[in-house]
Amino acid sequence: MKLGDWHFRAFHDGQFKLDGGAMFGIVPKVMWEKHHPADDMNRIDLDLRCLLADHGDRRILVDTGMGDRWDEKMMGVFGLDRRPNHLVAELAEAGIIRESITDVVLTHLHFDHAGGVFRPGEGDLEPVFPNATHWVQKRQWDWANNPSQRDRASFRVEDFEGLLESGKLELVDGRQEILPGITVSPVNGHTPGQQIVEFNTGKKVVVFCGDLIPFRSQVHVPWIMGFDLNPLLTVTEKNQLLTRAADEGFILVFEHDKANEASTVEFNEGKFRAVRTFTLDNPGF
Repeated sequence: MKLGDWHFRAFHDGQFKLDGGAMFGIVPKVMWEKHHPADDMNRIDLDLRCLLADHGDRRILVDTGMGDRWDEKMMGVFGLDRRPNHLVAELAEAGIIRESITDVVLTHLHFDHAGGVFRPGEGDLEPVFPNATHWVQKRQWDWANNPSQRDRASFRVEDFEGLLESGKLELVDGRQEILPGITVSPVNGHTPGQQIVEFNTGKKVVVFCGDLIPFRSQVHVPWIMGFDLNPLLTVTEKNQLLTRAADEGFILVFEHDKANEASTVEFNEGKFRAVRTFTLDNPGF
């Protein structure tokens, strides 16, 4: 998708599965399963979608998927479906070498978002994108290094701890324009210091929603995850983003929705609705 001087493309690190009830919290299964069929273990499909934004001499990647460091047991638990170096291979097939990525913006440090920051090297882990500056909210960095008992399993410290000594880590404190046209905004309901990423192209604003709105179906505000540490705050944060999106015509990109890549939204009859769904390769405008 070309907007002004920006070129947006979606890439993937494969797919995985999580419990549908955990992904939809108190929403009854009879409602969410219409949109997300569950397998015999009550798991639903999640995409590992990453966003690549090209702008002149900068090439920005948002999130890195789960990466390669999973044993057979855990691959089975998560129904992980990916080839080795999946994200890097997809990029390479599009003519994009990993060394050309100048910036990696991490929405947060859960294993399905930051698992692809490092990969096995010669005797140790090596950065997957060695020339990239990695942008993380300071509050999320602090939390991920000292999580609660409730969400400890969502973080693997080895996914990100090497960034500090690499000199390739930039910690952001609050809403900030980190690069020309790119603003990150903290949203704290899911995990403290998650950040959504806004690209202001001069034509439209493209927003990578992370786990604030992982699926198109979750544009419906009350549909939030059981994983959210502060669900009422998530509701407030969704309302705030969706109000701006409806008023200003934002393009929302969904990280985990296998079938729906991006959409615009409207507010109608007291509800937000996804009104136009499309792929970044074929936006129709």
